[in-house]
Amino acid sequence: MTDGSDRDSQDAGDGERPPHRYSEGQGFGDPYEGFDLDPPELDVDLSKVDPVDSRALTDMLDERQVSNENVDTDLLVDVGLEYIQIKRYEQATETLERAARLTDDDGIAQEAWVNKGAAHAELEEYDEAIGAYREALRLDDDSEHAATAETNLAYALWEAGRTEQALDHAERAVEVDPRFGQAWYNRGFFLAERGLNEEAVDSLDNAIRLGFDNPEVLEEKAAALEQLGEEEEAERLSEQADEIRERAEQRLVE
Repeated sequence: MTDGSDRDSQDAGDGERPPHRYSEGQGFGDPYEGFDLDPPELDVDLSKVDPVDSRALTDMLDERQVSNENVDTDLLVDVGLEYIQIKRYEQATETLERAARLTDDDGIAQEAWVNKGAAHAELEEYDEAIGAYREALRLDDDSEHAATAETNLAYALWEAGRTEQALDHAERAVEVDPRFGQAWYNRGFFLAERGLNEEAVDSLDNAIRLGFDNPEVLEEKAAALEQLGEEEEAERLSEQADEIRERAEQRLVE
């Protein structure tokens, strides 16, 4: 009997297969230009980008690989608005910010920022909402979207406890667009909060004349009238608000 060390030296003719020698091949050149696991496009500073942030890579590729002309930012705003309609507010904020940053059109950017603020407000993220509205106004404080930005900013500031600034922006909203019913409603609401009920009623009347006559407006006017001692008129408006709600509920049932 021979030990294992002798088998490797036996001739193949003795029925033993010689040890298999795997091919070492010719190898590849260094570097092999046809394929690279680390393209320079993805060379990131890990001190600035969290490697587990799934959105960071997408954002980088967007900036480097997709030119602004290839993105329909107007359509992207529509997608953001659809997200708001179906109450997917987080996706709305991301989509609308993307649209605002990619577009070269200040009007589209402003619309995107305003609606991004509205989505944040729905999430009760009022600081983020305030920032979005301010960004919209930075682009243009006298455009078709400026009055909406001002009145929404007033609401977000009030929710954040900054009531004095809220009234200032509500005043600015009606200056920018005197025919914006919601702006007059907000102004009336903030005036009533300060106890300026007579001025509040005037603002709420303007809102109603401009077609912004929902139950909340009527109830706000009723509360201001009650504070002024006009209880009969206040009661009539409260009943009118209840009737409007009942009709709306009935339409839903039908």
